[in-house]
Amino acid sequence: MCYPVLRGVTVIQPHFTGSTFTMRLYFKIVLFIVIVPMESGLVPVNPVHPVYPVLRGERGLPGRMSQYKKMVKAEVSDVPNAFGIDWRLIMAIINQESQFDENAVSYRGAQGLMQLMPVTQMEFDDTLTNAFHPQTNIKMGINYFVKLYRLFELAPKEDRIKLTLAAYNAGPSRIYDAQDIAAYLGENPFSWRAIQNALPLLSKRYYTLHQSIWDGGKPRNGYFGSWRQTVLYVQSVIKNHEELLAHPESIRDNFQFGGSNKY
Repeated sequence: MCYPVLRGVTVIQPHFTGSTFTMRLYFKIVLFIVIVPMESGLVPVNPVHPVYPVLRGERGLPGRMSQYKKMVKAEVSDVPNAFGIDWRLIMAIINQESQFDENAVSYRGAQGLMQLMPVTQMEFDDTLTNAFHPQTNIKMGINYFVKLYRLFELAPKEDRIKLTLAAYNAGPSRIYDAQDIAAYLGENPFSWRAIQNALPLLSKRYYTLHQSIWDGGKPRNGYFGSWRQTVLYVQSVIKNHEELLAHPESIRDNFQFGGSNKY
């Protein structure tokens, strides 16, 4: 099986008959001459997920943010064992997920400010009648984020937050599969950089690698081709969080928003 991977260069997916060491060496080479340069910007990739900057101006995002600031702060403080998660990080997530449109619906059916899928909502309230209610949606979203955060307790805090964001976007099962690949290649499965580099290897094109890792011959949770979206999502939320920390005036309490909440 042949496929283009690097500016017109074609790499053949080999059928290995040699040792596990040979397999690992090959894919380590793929990782560092193809995947790492790609995520470093040496190889252009087309983003498939919109990246929303923190907007400024009277009719921009600050007005929307000010509407929900107190609500988000209150809900974060009410969550037991919230691990000191910064409420501004939740604001950055909402910014990326819905740009503070409480009526937002994704093409996959995610709903509300924090874009929760119906199956996720059922985990927290199986009698829910209005998932778009801002306070309800924010509360469920924060609880879901904290639930994911608990899954990566062995990671350093900065990596832990990024792994949690990736799991929020792609689902924890995808991150587990990427951790399997990272561990197989001798990388730290609790390092975001290692997981970021491993996510592209969940693509079907790397089936030979999958056969060496999983008994079923493919990732436990299926192939994953949307890794760019997840990587860009994490980068965007982190950037927006840093922006909010650097410019607290963007979410001042006394900001009066006079425009539409639509975007």
